Parts: sequence; C-alpha cells; structure tokens
Amino acid sequence: MGSETTARSRKVMVVADPSRESAGALQYALSHVVVENDELILLHVESGGVGEGDFLEAMRQVCRIAQPKIPVRLERTQLMEETKDKANTILNKSNLLRVDLLIIGQRRGFSTAILGTSRYKLSGGSGTKGLDTAEYLIENSKCTCVAVQKRGQNAGYVLNTKTHKNFWLLA
Repeated sequence: MGSETTARSRKVMVVADPSRESAGALQYALSHVVVENDELILLHVESGGVGEGDFLEAMRQVCRIAQPKIPVRLERTQLMEETKDKANTILNKSNLLRVDLLIIGQRRGFSTAILGTSRYKLSGGSGTKGLDTAEYLIENSKCTCVAVQKRGQNAGYVLNTKTHKNFWLLA
C-alpha cells in the first residue's frame, strides 16, 4: 500500500556534450529537478567524431556523487540521416524514450540576449535554420523542455520554457 502513495517516477533527459552549457544544464538538473524516484538519461548526439563521447562517463560520475540514489542511463545516438539536424534527432529520441522532462544547455550571445531569438524557420525547409536548437526543442517537444543558461559561479540560472522566458532562478 505504501508504494501506491509514492510519486510517479519521471524520465528526465539532459542533452549532454562536452560544453560549459551542457555542464550547467546537468548541474541544474541534479540540484533542482531530479528526485529519488526519477531516472536520469544523458543523451549525446554523435556526429561521427572518434572518442567524442568520453566525457559521458565523467558526467555519470558527477551524477552518482551528487545524487547516488538516482539511476543514470547513457544514451548515444547518431544524427538522423534524413535531416542531419541535431534538434530533430533529440526530439525523435525523447519521443521514442517517452521522456517527461527535457533539459538542454543554452548559449546566448550578446545579440541574442538583446534582440531575442528569431522564432521563424527560413522558407522552404523543414529544418531548424533560424532557430536556436534549444528554442526549437522548447516549441516542438511533446514533453516539457527547459533551456538552461548558467550565470556565473553563484549567480543562478536563466531558464526558458514554452510558458516562461528568461526566468531567473537564484541558487
């Protein structure tokens, strides 16, 4: 009877690559998102480089130290042949795995911060040109998608979702 009252487990996917933005997204997920019943999936989209996934094991170790009770699964996938598009590859994989929450690190340049991200596709294509990968995932994901920008060592995070833009989380 006790198991009926426990929270439903969620599948939380973090898009993983060897960037500072991805590390910030993982840190946000570990400190503010995942709870005991959740499963954490680290997804890396490979583009064919040799040894480009070596950082995944280090990320798994960080997860085990920060949240030892959370199961961590590593997923590697190749860019979809049809589109050669990272955003659609991530979208497809998150749908296939029935992910409940998708978290991606987001890089914001100076002009993007001032002018905002363009919210349109270039005419005549089904790709995501003109859209930032994170913004495309936010707008098109079946599950909730959070784009994370880490702001300095102790300055918190700027979060973007479909309903909240530039939400500042001090942590």
